[in-house]
Amino acid sequence: MPVLDPMMFKPFLLPALALLGIAGFVAFYLNGAPAKAGVRVSGDQILLDGKPFQMRGAAGTQRLDILKGLGATVVRTYGDPPDAVLNEAQKLGLKVVVGFWLEHPRRGFDYRDPAQAKAQLDQLEAFIRRYKDHPALLMWGLGNEVEAELDDDSAVWPGIAEAARLVRGIDPDHPIMAVLAEAGGDKVTRLMQAAPDIDVLGVNSYGDALLSLPERVRAQGWKGPLVVTELGALGQWQAQPKPWGAVIEPTSTQKAALLRTYLGGLKPKTAGQILFYWGQKQEVTPTWHSLLLPDGSWNEIAEVMAEVWGGRAPGGNRAPRIGRFDMEAGRAVLEVTDPDGDPLDVHWDVMAESTDLRKAGDLESVPARHAAAILSSDHAGARIGGLPPGAYRLFVTIRDGRGAVASGNLPFLAP
Repeated sequence: MPVLDPMMFKPFLLPALALLGIAGFVAFYLNGAPAKAGVRVSGDQILLDGKPFQMRGAAGTQRLDILKGLGATVVRTYGDPPDAVLNEAQKLGLKVVVGFWLEHPRRGFDYRDPAQAKAQLDQLEAFIRRYKDHPALLMWGLGNEVEAELDDDSAVWPGIAEAARLVRGIDPDHPIMAVLAEAGGDKVTRLMQAAPDIDVLGVNSYGDALLSLPERVRAQGWKGPLVVTELGALGQWQAQPKPWGAVIEPTSTQKAALLRTYLGGLKPKTAGQILFYWGQKQEVTPTWHSLLLPDGSWNEIAEVMAEVWGGRAPGGNRAPRIGRFDMEAGRAVLEVTDPDGDPLDVHWDVMAESTDLRKAGDLESVPARHAAAILSSDHAGARIGGLPPGAYRLFVTIRDGRGAVASGNLPFLAP
């Protein structure tokens, strides 16, 4: 092999170094292309391009521009084709936890059935190959609460392990995360023992359980990065019920106060916090887990996210606050203020109490509305009547005309 004289490269060496930097030029010279940005795990941290990376964001697919402005760094998907989210995230400078939906045994999937298992793995392989080179991809999220609601979850852990091995073989450049429903019992330990290819542990947790989550996870021996992959102020399973069984949902103002405490406590103890749900869905009510209304309006929780993450609410606007909201002798009493002094529009609505209650976030139908039940209303309250006997909820939505809202609802019985 002939010896090359370094001086023969002098005409283009300095311009190339200026454009690429020394590291980039070395990679270009050796490999024919600039060095690729890297994501890896080091101890309990996630590193992006060699620097600690905090995963701050939400699960969802819309209004990523607002999410970015709040100080978010990531968005999480669950298994739908992520093309649009990846492309939008790339434009905004966000990263994406791309989820692949591992099917649930509680919904009839049998991880011991070779045909079912192979079909799912074939789908996973095609999915990974399709998206592994997208520049907005941060890591893979394998499944979501696959072990939930089972008396016997012993087949789940080998199923997750097999999926993780497949992903590792196809794409060694992105970490792999598995997502559990809380961290009760020894499920973290069992996941660790069965699936050593899992790099990042994701746990969905709500309410006061968030206060002790990091300690409970570490007590089971997990030493890698911990990400709270879903979090909210209160799960409906944690809420106080009325005598007839309807659970009481906090107002948006009450939720914001709780999340201010939870997010602040989790930030130094985890590698990431991902709120649920950056969008709108029916789960007990249309507002329980919804951080946005269908038109993209946001509530005070977005302000809390911005406070903790160093971002800013859209336009520096602040959402309305609900001070009092209760029922007296068939009339709802409301006290609401706006910190910016914006004029407020107050809308009232009555819906039947939901009876289509599903487990683990499965799709629920929206209850019937009863608009005629609002006999009179104003900014201070509403009077309701004319309903058939049964269980209902009175909803209030307060808009400031600048994209922010406050909301609440009261469960009640019509005699």
